[in-house]
Amino acid sequence: MPEASTSVLTGPVQVVGTGLIGTSVALACRRAGLEVLLSDLDPDHVRTASGLGAGRPAEPGDTPELVVVAVPPDHLAEAIRAALVASPDAVVTDVGSVKLAPLDALAGQPGLDRYVGSHPMAGSERSGPLAASAALFDGRPWAVTPAADARAAGVRLVEALAEVCGGVVVRMRPEEHDRAVARTSHVPHLVSALVAGTLAGASADHLALSGQGVRDVTRIAAGDPGLYSQIIGGNATAVAALLGELRDRLDLALDAVRDGDRAGLASLLAHGVAGTLAIPGKHGGPPRPMVAVVVAVPDHPGELARLFADAGDSGVNIEDVRIDHDPGRLVGLVELDVAAEHAEELLGALESRGWAAHR
Repeated sequence: MPEASTSVLTGPVQVVGTGLIGTSVALACRRAGLEVLLSDLDPDHVRTASGLGAGRPAEPGDTPELVVVAVPPDHLAEAIRAALVASPDAVVTDVGSVKLAPLDALAGQPGLDRYVGSHPMAGSERSGPLAASAALFDGRPWAVTPAADARAAGVRLVEALAEVCGGVVVRMRPEEHDRAVARTSHVPHLVSALVAGTLAGASADHLALSGQGVRDVTRIAAGDPGLYSQIIGGNATAVAALLGELRDRLDLALDAVRDGDRAGLASLLAHGVAGTLAIPGKHGGPPRPMVAVVVAVPDHPGELARLFADAGDSGVNIEDVRIDHDPGRLVGLVELDVAAEHAEELLGALESRGWAAHR
């Protein structure tokens, strides 16, 4: 667990915006023994966060060492400006998902060299302070995105915040950050929503064939449309550039399907496989070949525990787990991802204990 004594951050830390991310930052700072000051336009959120042990309400005369702005994207620049004015001796950061837009909006703002943008790559489909957790950022990448004229001491302080919260610091330029999240988050979310939209109004007969594939592709489409329209709209330049590339590939796919061009279609699909192999593996290491061992699990209490115990007894490390539900039977199909070289070993061990399993 991170400790305040290992960093240059001593507090107090003021958190502006006590939703999921802001309250989680506050709880993580309290976990490390730092004093935390809370503020929000909604006093109920502050009361809830305080009741959770995230800190105390900020008061006039407080002098924070660091202000963390955790408000929706459309209000970032305004809130950062207010923090720079209200706390003239403090370093100010934010935890928003877009970096260039607020920075551009703050051009010419006095004290801007005390601002260092940041973005923890963590979240939840839930929102509000009651969804917060001190462990939300543990082991997660935390981008720190200083502008060229940011004070070095401020950069160190924001990196210390990320470390106190359990994050892994990744320093990058604001424009590189926005291109990166467009590629790894914003465009995938938008494409997921577009695919999910084809299901709205579909016939029940079509939807009865839904399987894990469509659930995997559309899962993130369930995010709050109001919030994600702000996030994607705030990163318009980077998102539009990637959507242009995607449109070109979609046109190629359309032509290949219409023309019966199997070679062209295979080339596009192979390019997709190459993309999946580029995603970092577990713990940020290189990708490893994985095999899914699929196990039929009765939908009764205790069956998953029994499966995991039997898998553990096999000595094979489970890399990932997914569950699909067979519409025709009261079973779940549990996919246990393991390193390819251990798949047969796990399969044999589970079958020897009576599980119906296959690769």
